[in-house]
Amino acid sequence: MVAFVGIQFVPVDHNQSEGVPKTDFMLVNDVPNDIKNKLQVSCYDCHSNNTKYPWYNKVQPVAWFLEEHIKEGKAELNFNEWDSLSSRRKVSKLRSMIKQIESGEMPLGSYTFIHKDAKFSEEETQQLVEYIENLKDSL
Repeated sequence: MVAFVGIQFVPVDHNQSEGVPKTDFMLVNDVPNDIKNKLQVSCYDCHSNNTKYPWYNKVQPVAWFLEEHIKEGKAELNFNEWDSLSSRRKVSKLRSMIKQIESGEMPLGSYTFIHKDAKFSEEETQQLVEYIENLKDSL
């Protein structure tokens, strides 16, 4: 019990930044509002430089787990740094997004379990994949 209380005082770096950079996916692409909203709700917490933390992020060891998960997500794809990628890399990321969205790998089940609004309906999946396919083909 003492150890549990003690670890509550170990600080965690938070993934929060001010503003939206000029290189952000939403700014450099013509993203329709419905797609934009769904990406924001379903993807940006783990794949951007600004996470909206839930209340349980204040409890260790949960905060460590979340922070590690966010680091991994950003390493794979950071929407805030989208325009700094080469065209070839963008196409690769878009292909990966399509594959993971269609297979249901993303958003993660552990995320949608708590964030029900982050789950894609069949219609949202179809719209999102179609948008990403068109974007990929335009590069």
